[in-house]
Amino acid sequence: MLRLGHFIALAVIALLTLGVVMVNSAGMSVAPIGAEGWTEEGVTPESILLSRSTVYMLLALAALIAGSILPVRSLAERFARPDPMARGDWKLDAMVLCAGGMALVAVMAMVYLPGVGKSVNGAQRWIAVPGMGGFSFQPSEIAKWGMCLLVAWYGARRTTSLGSFITGLAPALAVTGLVAGFIIIEDLGTGVLVGAVACLVLIAAGAKLWHFMTMVPLAAMGLLAAIATSPYRVKRIMTFINPYEDPQGAGYHMIQSMTAVAGGGGFGRGLGHGLQKFGYLPEDQTDFLFAIICEELGIAGAAIVIGLFIVLTLTGMAIAVKEREPMLKLLALSVTATVGLQAIINLFVVTGLGPTKGIALPLVSSGGTGWILTAFSLGLLVSINRGQEDPDADGYPSAATA
Repeated sequence: MLRLGHFIALAVIALLTLGVVMVNSAGMSVAPIGAEGWTEEGVTPESILLSRSTVYMLLALAALIAGSILPVRSLAERFARPDPMARGDWKLDAMVLCAGGMALVAVMAMVYLPGVGKSVNGAQRWIAVPGMGGFSFQPSEIAKWGMCLLVAWYGARRTTSLGSFITGLAPALAVTGLVAGFIIIEDLGTGVLVGAVACLVLIAAGAKLWHFMTMVPLAAMGLLAAIATSPYRVKRIMTFINPYEDPQGAGYHMIQSMTAVAGGGGFGRGLGHGLQKFGYLPEDQTDFLFAIICEELGIAGAAIVIGLFIVLTLTGMAIAVKEREPMLKLLALSVTATVGLQAIINLFVVTGLGPTKGIALPLVSSGGTGWILTAFSLGLLVSINRGQEDPDADGYPSAATA
């Protein structure tokens, strides 16, 4: 009998497989007329199996398995259970939270180190690993998933005191603002995602909603300042309102993306037969890969992708609702919300329902560390569910039987 965790694993495998196929399809190119020495044979089953995206898929599947066998329940019971008798240790928990937040900021700050940081399209978001043949990764991915774990841990530890602003919520908001704010310097979409998920988890952990409402003006001012002080972000907002005001400049991305989406019709032009990927649609393998899916596979292909994300989201929420261990409940919620909200943001951008942002479609858009860390995090949901279904499977009792 299939468990909830099995649906998570199957959805991850399906999305990764679709991602590998579509990334290779989007990477097709046309030989110049009269070109000599052109040896590229095009996309074949062999070229897909030997492609870089296939290697990342295998690493992501290994990460999924690693996450699924990690004894998260015993770790949560040992390090994250709140002690109702200890009401004066909030300072220690706040210090651990702050240390974790500073560590994440330190990792992200490495993008500004000479010889280590790598700029792509004017954005300083990557770290190049020396001696790895050009391999690079986005530290914001580490910060995004690290915050899921950190906020879930703090929420579980302080669940009885999050109703108090000073001794409960304030340290979490400070660390969230620090990490999300640092991400926003280079990546507005991911920073907003991190902040939104952290607030959702803290509310679920017991924080008072009115405390957040009092902080909304400050957060809104910070967000507006981040946009107003960045000319390209202002231009993206104006382009979203009217992309045809500058069709060959700022509006080019959105127009070409919507053209690809509209060109697919019901069942698409056929796998590999899209047109926009041939020099028209920028970032067709990464941020705008869903537009290529719509063009080549049509509404049917788009519905499959959206359906798989719905399965992931609903299954993850079901695991969170079923869980009784505070840390694992909040972790399941944070992972599910991160994947779901990131997918929604990307789909809105690609279909012209939101301003252009550099945020990928999880497990589908081309990415190494993104695929691996996302798969590992979803593997944790499989591990959580495994403990729910079979309390003795890992040699320790579940919270329900403890």
